[in-house]
Order: sequence, then C-alpha cells, then structure tokens
Amino acid sequence: MGVVLALALGSAAQAADVMKMAVTTSFHNSGLADVLLPEIQTDLDLEVQLLVVGTGQALKLGRAGDVDAILVHSRAAEEAFVEEGFGTHRREIMYNDFVVIGPASDPAQIGTAESAVDSLQKIAAVEATFVSRGDDSGTHKKELNLWGNAGLDAEGFGKWYNAVGAGMGAALNTAAGMDAYILSDRASWLNFGNKGDLALLYSGDPVLFNQYAFLPVNPERHGHVKNDLAMKLEGWLTSDKAKGLIDTYKIGGETLFVFNAAQVQAVAAQ
Repeated sequence: MGVVLALALGSAAQAADVMKMAVTTSFHNSGLADVLLPEIQTDLDLEVQLLVVGTGQALKLGRAGDVDAILVHSRAAEEAFVEEGFGTHRREIMYNDFVVIGPASDPAQIGTAESAVDSLQKIAAVEATFVSRGDDSGTHKKELNLWGNAGLDAEGFGKWYNAVGAGMGAALNTAAGMDAYILSDRASWLNFGNKGDLALLYSGDPVLFNQYAFLPVNPERHGHVKNDLAMKLEGWLTSDKAKGLIDTYKIGGETLFVFNAAQVQAVAAQ
C-alpha cells in the first residue's frame, strides 16, 4: 500500500522546524488532523508532516527510521516495537471505539447480538457479505482478533469475505458499494460521507475499546531522527490545549475521541 504524504495545514509561512510522523488512516480520515496540525504549527512553530498508512506499515516506517514518531492503535504491536528497541516509549493520547457497520436491513441480525464476537458469528453463520481492510492496520488486527475469539479463521472463509487491502475510507466505500458488513473505528464512520444504505448496527462491547498511542522513534537506533521535536510534539499532544481540541471535536453532535493522556504515564523502553 502506498504512503500518502499530508502536509500540515496552517499558515503559508514555513515553520522553523519540520518532522515526520506516521499515522493511521483511521486517524487521518476522522478529520482531527485538520484541527490539530494548524494549532501545533502556531504554538510550537513546528510543521508535522503526516505519512498516512495502516498501523503495520507505520511500525515498519518507524523501524526503518523513515519517520520521527508514530501515532497508531494496536497495543500489542506497539509494545513489541518498544521492547525491540525501535521506540523510546509508548504514550497513550486518546481513545474511541470500534463499531460494526452493515446494511440497514441487517440480514445477519447483528443488532440483537449479545457481544462483538456474537455479531461476527451471526455474520459468518449466514455468510453475509463482509469487507475486511486486509492491510495489517490496527483495525484489521482487531478484526482478526475478534474472528479468532469467535472460533473462526478468516483465511478459510468463502467469497462472502472480501479483504480489500485498503485504508479505512476506501474500505468503507467498498462496503457501501457492496452493501456489506465491516468493522470500522467510530471516528472514521462518523466522518464518512458515502454511507449509502449502511448503518451502525453494533457497538458497546468493552472489547471494542480503541486506544491511540504516540511512540517516538529511538534515536539510538537511527541517529538522524528528530527526537527533540518528537518529544516537543508529545508535550503538546498531552497538554490541556490538546485535551480541549480533542474532547470538543464532534461531527453531527457526536464526540469522535476522548483524551486520556493525563491518566497514564509513558512506559519507557527497558
């Protein structure tokens, strides 16, 4: 999957400092970046260039030293990144949740599901059309985890299961075109314009909690990375200013993310 470079939106004047951060397509599709980046440039005189990819690719960019920091949402993969020495630490910033989207007619009747796992079992039982991102993103990792918890293996599914190898927005577009079920993060769904006949059918299971974390790339692995700027950005992302912007960002009256950086401490690499 190709890397999309999105430059910070803000003043036409060039910032004094520039850094690169890999972020997930779900974060970018939410529209929150358009709110945060101009404020970061104004407050810090820092231009943050975003490389918009799935979590798996973001971690690869960090391992290669191609970015100064990453913002992703797959805790086990993030912790491995730090434990392997590629990141200095993991700092939680904000969270939302995953939701199951599908045809408003709900042929699999997941609206009556007792859990997230039950919702997927119902989809598989009737082989209702399902779209998977299939891109090693945080959302894809969560989906595969849920199938596993349901006692099912996605690799053995038939033609009803469609792995598209695409970002969240493109995958939602595919689901809308196919009138299919799909797992999405809530923010991308709320900011998605091409809803067609799709609807949010299942949410609320605690297992669908979706934490986003910031990980600076370790300068001991890659001496050229701008760790000073990454730490400067982390300070801003965990500030009261960031909290206010994140907590008040809404679409259609619904909150997309909840700031929780003040509630946790950074976990340093051993």
